[in-house]
Amino acid sequence: MRLKAGVRSRRTWLLAAVIGALATFTTPGLAQKYPDRPIRVIVPLPPGGSVDIVARLLQPLLEKLLGQSIVIDNRSGASGIIGANAVATAQPDGYTLLLAPTTFSITAALHPKLPFDPLRAFQPIMVVGQSAQLILANPKVAASSLREFVALAKASPNTMNYATPGASSQAHLLFELWSSQADIKMQHVPYRGGAPALMATVAGETQITLISSSVALSQIEAKALRPLATGGTAREPQLPDVPTTAEAGFPKFQASQWVGLFANAGTPKEIVDRLNAEINRALDDKTLQARFAEQGLSTVGGTPDQFRALIEAEIKQWVDVARVAKIEMK
Repeated sequence: MRLKAGVRSRRTWLLAAVIGALATFTTPGLAQKYPDRPIRVIVPLPPGGSVDIVARLLQPLLEKLLGQSIVIDNRSGASGIIGANAVATAQPDGYTLLLAPTTFSITAALHPKLPFDPLRAFQPIMVVGQSAQLILANPKVAASSLREFVALAKASPNTMNYATPGASSQAHLLFELWSSQADIKMQHVPYRGGAPALMATVAGETQITLISSSVALSQIEAKALRPLATGGTAREPQLPDVPTTAEAGFPKFQASQWVGLFANAGTPKEIVDRLNAEINRALDDKTLQARFAEQGLSTVGGTPDQFRALIEAEIKQWVDVARVAKIEMK
């Protein structure tokens, strides 16, 4: 039996209204029940690193606030791509999350052929913590400040070597950015990890390096390295006499690492908002803040939109730096 046009129109309208009503009630209902089973947080790096430490410091507080177990799942490999892809392809239900460092935006900038779209496959939740990085020189270098080091480098172009944890690492890109701003030429010496790069500068194989304060503090205390500046927005509590890069004459240069939480891009907004609110609450805990500080970290917090804006700005910055420095994109 054929329906008249007016009847078909009314039925179509009623069907759309019913679907809309179901969507209205289903999504908040889902968020109200969330979480009703354990949440898995994938750390795309091996156990024991700074991201893994952040995950395990946050874990007990978040379990208490959400009323569910948090399972830390370390999935390392391919510069974090393997772990990130596991979240990008997971069900968008808030039960599989990604805790990743600054290298997330670097990988997005330098690897255009990723198995996922970094901006479309993920829903940023918030920056959990960050740590400033220090510019450190071998004590035999005749420079006690960043300006003095720049003067030495300008007087003898390409004679100063800087150590990094590897080609296309954050330290590599940061040194290229700073060299451009300082108008100096240095030689890049990549190592297999932050610890070898640090020890190469201690040994005098290289003149300068850049690494987080928590890793370098013992070497600084032993006078094996001389801190020239911290890349944070404020001085380090453990190193109150070390100026920031802005105070040292480079206000446009900052060097810090963040650790942030992501969900799959299709995760309902109500669940994202719940996670954001509870983690912000956890980050206000004084005991957690003290534990972060012991690791050279500070708690951050904020909104999903703020985190997304940070990632977008960083990707653009690293693409520009890589192009100017002629760093190969893979």
